[in-house]
Amino acid sequence: MSGILEGVKVLDFGRYIAGPFCGALLADYGAEVIRIERISGSEDRYVTPVSEDGQGAMFLQLNRNKLGLTLNPTKDKGQDIVKKLVERSDIVIANLPEPTLKSMGLDYENLRSINPGIILTSNTAFGTTGPYAERVGFDGVAQAMSGAMDMTGDSEQPTKAYAPYVDFCSASLAAFGTMLAFLEKQKTGKGQRVQTSLLQTALTTTNSLLIEQEILNVNRFASMNRAQTSGPSDTFQTKDGWILVQTVGQPLFERWANLMGEDTWLSDEKFKDDLSRGENGHLISERMSQWCSDKTSQEAIIELEKSRIPVGEVLKANQTLNERHILEKGSFVKMNYPTMEKSYSVVGPAVELSENPGKINLRSPELGEHNHEILTDLGYSHEDIEQFKLERII
Repeated sequence: MSGILEGVKVLDFGRYIAGPFCGALLADYGAEVIRIERISGSEDRYVTPVSEDGQGAMFLQLNRNKLGLTLNPTKDKGQDIVKKLVERSDIVIANLPEPTLKSMGLDYENLRSINPGIILTSNTAFGTTGPYAERVGFDGVAQAMSGAMDMTGDSEQPTKAYAPYVDFCSASLAAFGTMLAFLEKQKTGKGQRVQTSLLQTALTTTNSLLIEQEILNVNRFASMNRAQTSGPSDTFQTKDGWILVQTVGQPLFERWANLMGEDTWLSDEKFKDDLSRGENGHLISERMSQWCSDKTSQEAIIELEKSRIPVGEVLKANQTLNERHILEKGSFVKMNYPTMEKSYSVVGPAVELSENPGKINLRSPELGEHNHEILTDLGYSHEDIEQFKLERII
């Protein structure tokens, strides 16, 4: 069965995560995505290297199912290739600053002069309006400015989340926006520009915190893993590790209190609702820590699960790779790269469709792996392609 997006042609000029993951999401469902990078390889190809020739873990994850083309679009012949590619494409992805887009001929005005139906999907740090529009930034900058870092860790030192969630959320929103634009194009025949920004994405994730601050002026401060508006919601040390428990709402708290043998807490004003339990969360966490102290993680999980209380073991990376549920569910797709002896695990599509689901069929491309195939398809001869190499166009 062909993929849902079969026939949709995408040019991915993305870098790092926000652009490339957007392209990967489209490619997983059948779009033909060409990843275009610098002649020597874009910087994100080599982030967190895992092979002798420097291939990066992030590149291996985010550029699956794509064809690879090297190109210098700042040269005239490179611009000619860009023009031919844009003429036959539906979508261009580029998470690059506005001046860079213009210097590469990827600004929306230029693209739609080539192809009026083109959709340009771009992601910037701060958006293209406002006083910070020209600034550059990464995921952590957006975390810092959204209020998230101040509420993570402890009150002495703001802490960034290890996982770059702002990048991945921005990419997911960009893919969502791209599909909205594509559906609109089916109705009107017109393309448009789709924009996301890291800061707007980060603000989306902290919006409830900001609303509470605006209305109640509570001035919350970080409390490590302990939640401030429910309880128990914290990490707890067991005999052989750590678990995380999250309860929100009266029914869960009642089940937890019964498990702890603390029935009197159900009529205690200190624990009358989620907000009260959050304000007195240190008392609840102390009780839960005491309960966990003489149990292994698995023993605690079994007891908590019997009471239908949300719980998970805090796993190290090597444990996650071997976690029974993850493996039996088939969360990973094993892949091989030509310059690597060991196979590696790429997480499959997170959106599961009962009909025509997404698939990971191809590993990430080697540098310039599909140059000849793509350029031949554009009408260039073997001699043209060899000349492009000599002139450092590809």
